[in-house]
Amino acid sequence: MRKKQNMIPLKELNLTSRFLFDEVMEDPQVQQDMLSIIFGREIPVLQHSETEKEFRVSPLIRSVRMDIFSVDEEENVYNTEMQDKKRNDLAKRSRYYQALMDTSLLEPGIPNYNVLNQTYLIMIMTFDLFGHGKYRYTFAPQCEEVSDCRLNDGAVRIFLNTRGENPQDVSDELVYLLHYLEDTTDAVAGESQSKRIGRIHERVRKVKSSEEIGVKYMQAWEERYYEKEEAREEGRAEGIAEGKAAGKKEGVAKVVSALIETYVEMKMTREEMKQKLMQKLELEEQVAEQYLDDYRDR
Repeated sequence: MRKKQNMIPLKELNLTSRFLFDEVMEDPQVQQDMLSIIFGREIPVLQHSETEKEFRVSPLIRSVRMDIFSVDEEENVYNTEMQDKKRNDLAKRSRYYQALMDTSLLEPGIPNYNVLNQTYLIMIMTFDLFGHGKYRYTFAPQCEEVSDCRLNDGAVRIFLNTRGENPQDVSDELVYLLHYLEDTTDAVAGESQSKRIGRIHERVRKVKSSEEIGVKYMQAWEERYYEKEEAREEGRAEGIAEGKAAGKKEGVAKVVSALIETYVEMKMTREEMKQKLMQKLELEEQVAEQYLDDYRDR
């Protein structure tokens, strides 16, 4: 039987956890501190900030939920994303996010595109997406034929790598921040003399000690767990349908057994499991009973 994955306690999470990252970054001062470290200059006071902001320009177009969306007093727009799993679509994902950001910034009827805000899309990653050992990769449109000719369209995409190997090319504060994100502990925070990192850590400590946020974390974890179980169950049911059509009785029995394992993990009663099998697989009651008996006797 597959074991239920244990939940990592809130107090042991690092800031690479999207849940903790979003909760900590709800504080505008923390957002400002982090952006100031990333850009190596004081970022103007944030006038607007949201976590888990949803962008949808049409019901027919895929929506996107962005981690941190901020606007400073100079109308510069920042979207900061945490990526702790390596995916092969991150470059084009950043392109899509950039397009959605721009769409939301230009009001209908305005003919002058020069009013578009300066935008920064920041992806923080626990891996080196490009393989050059850099802590920071900055992309802004540039002419291939003329190296010093830039498009200057106001759109910049930045990819940060917590495991960079070129500390001499970035600030010490940024290096400390990126290490701290992946190892969010008192010890690592104490190694830095940065007041900004100190303020970020104080916010982290406050979030981790909050009973209210602890309950919220547990509920979010449970929801994700059962969503995954339901997805697995649907996949297994599809496999059963295919197996039945091909007459693969042995394969069907294995998938039914896997379904029962899921129900046992969800602490269903025998009657609940039987009804679920009958409903999901269109089994006769006697057949469902036999499957349950076979599973019990293994």
